[in-house]
Amino acid sequence: MSLAIVALITGIALCIGQYFIWIYAPIEMTMGLVQKIFYIHMPMAVWAMISFFVVFIFSAMYLLKRDIKFDYMAGAAAEIGVVFSGLALITGSLWGRAAWNVWWTWDPRLTTTLIMWFVYAAYLVLRTSPMSAERRSLVCAVLGIVAFVDVPLVFYSARLWRSVHPAVLGAKGGGMAPEMLTTLLVNISAFGLLWLVLLVVRFRQARLAGKIDARLVWDNE
Repeated sequence: MSLAIVALITGIALCIGQYFIWIYAPIEMTMGLVQKIFYIHMPMAVWAMISFFVVFIFSAMYLLKRDIKFDYMAGAAAEIGVVFSGLALITGSLWGRAAWNVWWTWDPRLTTTLIMWFVYAAYLVLRTSPMSAERRSLVCAVLGIVAFVDVPLVFYSARLWRSVHPAVLGAKGGGMAPEMLTTLLVNISAFGLLWLVLLVVRFRQARLAGKIDARLVWDNE
């Protein structure tokens, strides 16, 4: 299946997800319409953490195989993860303003997520540092593995420490109505398709840029 077809399916899935958010899902009694931010916030957070897991896996594969394509994939996943986690923080602040009457609170989940965002943003900065390509890939691979330590901490923080942040992925679905849980799952799937398309596009772009750089170096020699 071509990337264009997958992108088209992704667009349709995202539209279906919006239908579920605004039409199918009931309005939450306490917060009203603002609660619907959750159906965008949660998928962003889920796929951000999956992105960073991909960074971890492909960083380890690069250290084992020293194949540059693994470095490209780790970099692509990190870029998407930083964007998605940043959007999760922003939408979470909007939702928190309505729920807690503050834009930000140093809750364990929020704090560990912010730390995670800064760590992977630093990883992206490192990828542009003026080193040799091989050394840069090696250093980034090590950081991509070490940085993953914070990801499980983000996931379990609401359970490990006293937190006002709900544990949505609990045994009973966080107490959500069936329609709400269905809407959440539909949007997680839709954003998953978006994540996949972005990952493939950024990987191809990185690989092409690498070939161009290699050709320029060869021509200069």
